[in-house]
Amino acid sequence: MKVAVLGLGLMGLPMARRLCQAGLEVHVWNRTAAKAAPLLGLGATAHASAAQAIAQADLTITMLEDGDVVESVLLDPHNLAALRRGSLVVDMSSIAPAQARAHAQALQAVGVRYLDAPVSGGTLGAEQGTLAIMAGGAQSDLEEAMEALAHLGRATLVGPHGCGQLAKLANQMIVGITIGAVAEALLLCDKGGADMAKVKEAITGGFADSRILQVHGQRMVERDFAPRGRMSVQLKDMRNAMATAGELGFDAPVTGLLEQLYADANKNGLSGLDQAALFVELARRNGMA
Repeated sequence: MKVAVLGLGLMGLPMARRLCQAGLEVHVWNRTAAKAAPLLGLGATAHASAAQAIAQADLTITMLEDGDVVESVLLDPHNLAALRRGSLVVDMSSIAPAQARAHAQALQAVGVRYLDAPVSGGTLGAEQGTLAIMAGGAQSDLEEAMEALAHLGRATLVGPHGCGQLAKLANQMIVGITIGAVAEALLLCDKGGADMAKVKEAITGGFADSRILQVHGQRMVERDFAPRGRMSVQLKDMRNAMATAGELGFDAPVTGLLEQLYADANKNGLSGLDQAALFVELARRNGMA
């Protein structure tokens, strides 16, 4: 299988690396061309344009910043013309479900198949090939894509086009809300004189334990907010969740509250940090260093 990967950021680069290591023929493109350098020694071919990369591909994977960027790349007339008729596009970016459905229709109109298949697991999951992949589209298309996706993680079809993105919003709602709960709880303990690291240790294994507590909670204890999943991206996902809830006539008050907290954190200069830095915003509100 010949695979094109468009977007070599924090997630796209390790995903492309794994596809190279699996022996697939990999063609890559990124707006900042230098980001492709680590892949060249693994056999990847870097291209100066997205159209050149996808013209080679049976399967095109996009891992881009947001829905508007995905649309500007996928639906660019030069790129649409370059896509092989009958080929398959798998958008693994996190975008709004309505955008995914629109992209599916636009690609199908020119004879190209489509899956929306966003992921969860962060950069560590991308590096280890343990991503949770939530797919929307046809089962037969997912089965074909598994020749590549199996090297990236575990894929589950959750419904028709747009439903992969809906599942990702559910994931991000749970992640974003739980980060807020962990940060607030640890800060309360710190304010009261308890050792946060020991509190985390004490509740490990109980009903409050979670991967968020173990990973993001540890980052909070260590004050390690180097970006893995950026605060700005978490805010984008919470806003997409609220917009989608509005389209469905669904009241999501808990998500709405956390969306505002992430918005405040971004406004207060934390946008480039890890989403665990919501801890910093909550500390600020409580006058804590």
